[in-house]
Amino acid sequence: MEKSIRVFAPATVANVTCGFDILGFAVSAPGDEVVVTLKKSPGITISEITGDGGRLSKDPSQNTVSVPILRYLEKIKSKQGFDIKLHKKMPLGSGLGSSSASSVAGVFAANILLGEPLKRIELLPFAMEGERVACGSAHADNVAPALLGGFVLVRSYRPLDVVKIPTPASLYATIIHPHIEVRTKDARSILRNDLSLHDAIVQWGNVAGLVCGLLMSDYGLIGRSMHDVVAEPYRSALIPGYYEVKQAALDAGALGAGISGSGPSVFALSNDEKKARVIAKKMSEEFNKLNIGNDVYVSQINSEGPVVL
Repeated sequence: MEKSIRVFAPATVANVTCGFDILGFAVSAPGDEVVVTLKKSPGITISEITGDGGRLSKDPSQNTVSVPILRYLEKIKSKQGFDIKLHKKMPLGSGLGSSSASSVAGVFAANILLGEPLKRIELLPFAMEGERVACGSAHADNVAPALLGGFVLVRSYRPLDVVKIPTPASLYATIIHPHIEVRTKDARSILRNDLSLHDAIVQWGNVAGLVCGLLMSDYGLIGRSMHDVVAEPYRSALIPGYYEVKQAALDAGALGAGISGSGPSVFALSNDEKKARVIAKKMSEEFNKLNIGNDVYVSQINSEGPVVL
């Protein structure tokens, strides 16, 4: 049995415009890396964290990489100890599922080191507990695609029911992370608690259309369905130049564009890598006009999820 393992888990885009709290997909970059090592004594230690600017706690009960492992060990009734080294390879508070990547990488690695007593899908509730530590809510729209790869629909939370949606092989994601901070708490509090029947019908139609478009590789339908009347009208106010960035993506040939998770990252989907890179350039230029530095990521939809390096 392996004594130590290095695992990569991917960043994710949640909501995907119309799928607020129920849709997400994984990308190939960025992501997080963890090195998990078996200990001879019980208990979990976090011996190293890099890339976080000193912001994350090494207390195993407070870190998203270790809490899922603690819950996992309780479930399988194991007293095995682990040491964890966490390497953050993506920005915190970016709207790209930073906490989810850590949560998934940790529990995925622990399960492999113990001989995989649980199937991959069975690790999801533990990974969700990492999200509870990060933002107070154990939601699955980031951790499910980070764990399973690809596009994932969270059909229900009670009981937990997630569905991986087949996606076109030539679908590309362009992500721009502007160097501003949007706290998830603020992005949540700005939303309305009620929804008109008219807006609900519009949103339902778009979610169904997006899922059908993915299943049928109908790029026109995917693009027509990527409209959000629930979160974007409010969250866009937290991202300077948002609508100009979105329009630049559409003008450059994007199928659609929107806010990644609670922001501030903005994403676009397209059906060609060359086009995705042109879209990235145009979106980045709009933030540059506002003197807002930004990181650019372009990748196919990541169908694998976490991998052993």
